[in-house]
Amino acid sequence: EKFCAKMNYSKDAPEFVVSPKDAREFVVKCMQTVGTSPDHAGQLADLLLDADLVGHYSHGLNRLHIYVDDVKNGVKGNGVPKVLKQKGGTAWVDGENLLGAVVGNFCTDLAIKLAKEFGVAWVVTKNSNHYGACQHYTKKIANAGMVGMSFTNTSPLMFPCRSSEIGLGTNPLSCCANSEKTEDSFLLDMATTTVALGKVELANCRGKTQIPSAWGADSKGNPSTDTQVVLHGGGLLPLGGIEETGSYKGTGLSMMGELFCGILAGSSFGKNVRLWGQSHKAADNGQCFVAIDQECFAPGFAPRLQQFLDETRNLKP
Repeated sequence: EKFCAKMNYSKDAPEFVVSPKDAREFVVKCMQTVGTSPDHAGQLADLLLDADLVGHYSHGLNRLHIYVDDVKNGVKGNGVPKVLKQKGGTAWVDGENLLGAVVGNFCTDLAIKLAKEFGVAWVVTKNSNHYGACQHYTKKIANAGMVGMSFTNTSPLMFPCRSSEIGLGTNPLSCCANSEKTEDSFLLDMATTTVALGKVELANCRGKTQIPSAWGADSKGNPSTDTQVVLHGGGLLPLGGIEETGSYKGTGLSMMGELFCGILAGSSFGKNVRLWGQSHKAADNGQCFVAIDQECFAPGFAPRLQQFLDETRNLKP
């Protein structure tokens, strides 16, 4: 397995090939240089490579500089999250301002452990940081033979439906369950905005001056197709774009994410989360991890899911 990278962000720059092994070593060295422990650096490297190797480039090595800056500005490069409260299959965790990848893995492992005992686990954390692509954690739960879900809140980047002010995050969510065939699954990983901010950033880096009208807005919340307007003083539109095409649905999904991550976990929420790029402030992101032991329910889950996936894929085009 190999993936292509560009030497810089110019659309005319030559491409070169980097092996995942070399890319992982590069990430680990970068993170260790700013004081991250080898274990934590490795967890972050695995998170970023997982995204790049499935084509989720907006959440791969493209984001490395953010994590470097976070550690340089106070995010802990070593330590262990703390379980503040645990009852039955539920747990409340303090991420201890560690890297989001470390907090996410800790909470995912805890959710799997609790679900094996109680059938269903619901784990929330406060005081976390950007944890990358949600699917990294739900795939891990699915590979443990369970249905996995994960949610996170983010810096406010969205103009909610009918608002001229940014007040919600992209607040992505993911759900994953493995089916009968090896390496086949249902996997959903989506922002509650039409696109993640990284998609606009990548379009800009590739020299595109225009983006689809449902992606972003100017400083007043009016739809804009200009990448510079969206990235500098503007923001993102909810899933659905404008009210007439269902932006209230994306707004509602984002608010649901805040219910699970910000409010339930006791972290910062809504417009109180630090602004994107303000690494000198603590992020205090909230995240949620759910594991459901499918063996506690109707037998034959995997073959039924496989049938569902096959039938859906084979619908007439």
